[in-house]
Amino acid sequence: MSEVMVKNLVKDFGKDTHVLKGLDLTIRDGSFTVLLGPSGCGKSTLLRIVAGLESPTSGQVLINGQDVTRAEPCDRDLAMVFQNYALYPHMTVFQNVEYGLKLRKMPKGERTAVVEQALELVDLADQAKKRPAEMSGGQRQRVALARAIVKRPGVYLMDEPLSNLDAKLRGQMREKITELYHQLGATFLYVTHDQVEAMSMGTHIVLLQEGNIAQQGTPQEIYQEPCSTYVAGFLGAPPSNLIAAEDGFWGIRPEHIRLTRPEEPVLAVPATARIREQLGDSTIHSYSTRLGELRVKTPCLWDEEGSSNVLYLPERHLMRFDASGRRIPALREQLDRLESLV
Repeated sequence: MSEVMVKNLVKDFGKDTHVLKGLDLTIRDGSFTVLLGPSGCGKSTLLRIVAGLESPTSGQVLINGQDVTRAEPCDRDLAMVFQNYALYPHMTVFQNVEYGLKLRKMPKGERTAVVEQALELVDLADQAKKRPAEMSGGQRQRVALARAIVKRPGVYLMDEPLSNLDAKLRGQMREKITELYHQLGATFLYVTHDQVEAMSMGTHIVLLQEGNIAQQGTPQEIYQEPCSTYVAGFLGAPPSNLIAAEDGFWGIRPEHIRLTRPEEPVLAVPATARIREQLGDSTIHSYSTRLGELRVKTPCLWDEEGSSNVLYLPERHLMRFDASGRRIPALREQLDRLESLV
């Protein structure tokens, strides 16, 4: 296993495009760390710098304490899985997985055993003689995983490997990659813009914002204790409701709002129902209120009895942010001022 560190990492493209802005980050040994964020936030650039496919403008990359900033990709004890699979179309599955081992001049008998073991791990042992064109997208991605596995690296790098798959295959591949993580016992560094992938797969999430780290921690820490309006507004399906106040913002997650009064202190908000989205397992309600539009998430309500003309916001779930969007403690007098707006 391996620990990866980046120190004061800067990446500029020309004079005006600043992609990474002095990042300091430690990828813990044996963790499944997810780099999460919207397009253009710098996550893929950071991954490519760790892989040695891009050079930083300044800063360092260390693996197990060794400075590899200028080292070649082949000298970093890494394996990378790309979004587009990057398979050789004229080779069989077995040959694709074997190819890198042949270049390293591994003896044929050992090579065959290693490839067969990797194909077993990704459930493709019976597909070894097929070519990529004969396989589904999910199967091709598993071939790419097997090709990475045979390198036996300390760190696996994955750059949005599931983005080309349909929803059903993405779900299956999330399970397969998570299973492989536990079986291999290596360090995983995984890039995605999909919060479902991040929350369901990662042991640690690093949420990026315009080349900086907005917040990092376990999925539970980031979801339950967002440190800013950016984090609260990025995570969640749907994300947190954000309510503008004269001296900052309030936030509350849609699943925490109640349609009937609970037995706890609440802020009661008169509301007018607008739209309901039935998702099968849940219902998303949109309400107009004097605080702005609020979205509510409940267990699925197929009938019309789920509407309410009052929303109940439990005080313990209300999050307070200052004018810059930074999370701060909620004070009683601030809550009283919010209540006066209702």
